[in-house]
Amino acid sequence: MNLFPAIDLYGAKAVRLYKGNYNEMTVYNDNPVSVAKDFEACGAKYIHLVDLEGAKTGETPNLETVRAIVSQTDLFAEVGGGIRSMETVEKYLSVGVSRVILGTAAVKDEAFLREAVAKYGEKIAVGVDIRDGCVAIHGWTENSALPYTDFMRKLTEIGVKTVIVTDISRDGAMRGTNRTLYAELAEAFPGLQVIASGGVSSLDDVRALTQMHIYGAIIGKAYYTGAIDLREALRVSK
Repeated sequence: MNLFPAIDLYGAKAVRLYKGNYNEMTVYNDNPVSVAKDFEACGAKYIHLVDLEGAKTGETPNLETVRAIVSQTDLFAEVGGGIRSMETVEKYLSVGVSRVILGTAAVKDEAFLREAVAKYGEKIAVGVDIRDGCVAIHGWTENSALPYTDFMRKLTEIGVKTVIVTDISRDGAMRGTNRTLYAELAEAFPGLQVIASGGVSSLDDVRALTQMHIYGAIIGKAYYTGAIDLREALRVSK
């Protein structure tokens, strides 16, 4: 299984939210590039970046920070947060990002999703953020009426290869990941590369997800609090 240590960006700083709540934000590091370099020094090959400001505005206020991370490491970088136009997709790809993640736009603008996948193929991933069985949008501030299973079937039909699935109720809560959810998804959608996100808070979580043959898992708050040693997690996930 591939591990994606995460940096959530806000004001060019590395932060974390509690269950996606912008009013419950913790700043962990003023220098996200140094965090990314530490990931790499631990042996990580991948990094998951989210522009939390972009998730709200649809702009790219942390683009220069993303560019610096990409240019100063050899990490495979995937980026999400407010990517709602081909212009923004191309902006991120032009600075060396390996994969961009569509969220709200993938739910609300199917034509854009189809165009992006048709043009960039596996460089396009989709974030499936789940709250109460449905897909949440607009930086988790709003629920759609779309059941996540229906949405994931459509993504498969469109040709999406990678999905980042977040159980919002577990994100940043250090309660453990939703193993039942990911086991069901691995069985129901064998053609999708599922990246588990939200609540990966122990080596036991990493071990369990690895045994499910999930494509990847995101480690966020647990890294910053020291609950997970990244070097050890990388060893366990092999």
